[in-house]
Amino acid sequence: MQSWKRTMWILWFGVLFCSSSYTMSVPFLPLFLYDLGVDKSSVNLWAGIVHSSAFLVGAVMAPLWGMLADKFGKRKMVIRAGLSLAIIYALIAFVQTPWQLVGVRMLHGFVGGFVPASMSIVAMIAPKEKLGWSLGIMQAGTMTGGILGPLFGGLLAEAFGMRRSFIVAAVIIFAAALAVIFWVKEDRSGETQVKAKDKQPITYRMAFRNRALIQMLLILVVFQLSLNMIQPLLSLHIADLQGGEKGAVLSAGLVLSLIGIAGIIASPIWGRLGERKGHYRILILCLLTAGTVVCVQYFVEALWLFAFVQFVFGLFMAGIVPIINTLMVQNTDEQFRGRSFGLTASANQFGSMLGPLLGGLLGLFLGIHSIFVATGVIMAGTGMIVWMRRRRERSVARS
Repeated sequence: MQSWKRTMWILWFGVLFCSSSYTMSVPFLPLFLYDLGVDKSSVNLWAGIVHSSAFLVGAVMAPLWGMLADKFGKRKMVIRAGLSLAIIYALIAFVQTPWQLVGVRMLHGFVGGFVPASMSIVAMIAPKEKLGWSLGIMQAGTMTGGILGPLFGGLLAEAFGMRRSFIVAAVIIFAAALAVIFWVKEDRSGETQVKAKDKQPITYRMAFRNRALIQMLLILVVFQLSLNMIQPLLSLHIADLQGGEKGAVLSAGLVLSLIGIAGIIASPIWGRLGERKGHYRILILCLLTAGTVVCVQYFVEALWLFAFVQFVFGLFMAGIVPIINTLMVQNTDEQFRGRSFGLTASANQFGSMLGPLLGGLLGLFLGIHSIFVATGVIMAGTGMIVWMRRRRERSVARS
């Protein structure tokens, strides 16, 4: 196997472990709030606060970790994030109040960066003609973790309680960090030669002069905002659909795993289609279709049908992030790669911070069915805006 592919697959497993440890614990935090004494009337708002707290800190810290990745090496940032996250997940098992949970989630946001640093390494080592495919494979790793995490998290929570499942999540992310320590090497010699030739300093000011990068960052913010409007409330909604909280963690785990299965199937396919048909065209298709599918959830009252629609949604949602990452890599300098992935992580975190707060507030006043419609309208509207901008840019280029 070629050395870049070997490194990619090792990082793929690392991203899988990181994602699975996340989805073993975080999607079930709204149900965990009941154990911490939160009553049903305010659980939607608390769920939004708990989710948003990590993303608020993460949005601020991600550009810093990206800059440090460019300066000291992306591999070191992956290891730092993995070891730190293992400690954070273990701490969740010992919290006793909702505010303690918020504090630990803020620490979670502070130390993050495992996945973007891993993506940055793959973007650096992959051949240009394989870039879309390799980033699609990495996204599939994230989605695979999205399957295993809720599934095993739900089973463990049913068998041993939620607190012990957080300990298992800590062990899994620790294993991912060890894999990177022992098997991933980062060759920075070519990067050093480029820096020696180029006297112009690389700063974040470059981002503000890069219109394509700014556009991708804005799309990421809006996409994550709309996605995370419903994400914190899904486990609560699934409990309502099945008629009670008994067994809700396991049911939520199974349903949420379907999105990950869809991602494994679709992410590499969208990457290849982007290389053949054009990345912007695939991005617009995924945004429009995913938004339309989410709106359908407004009419769904049966758990099996909800699960099916979630699967279809996952098929199209899986193409959005890898396509954006590919366009971002194609439009940024190699020396800026760590910072650019730091900015995409920050955009993800910022949208993920706003989404749960907005969703929690809407959940208090309108109910979750209206949130599905709002989510779909935002996604489809973003796709329409990107389509109209591309048409206008092509018209200007022809004239």
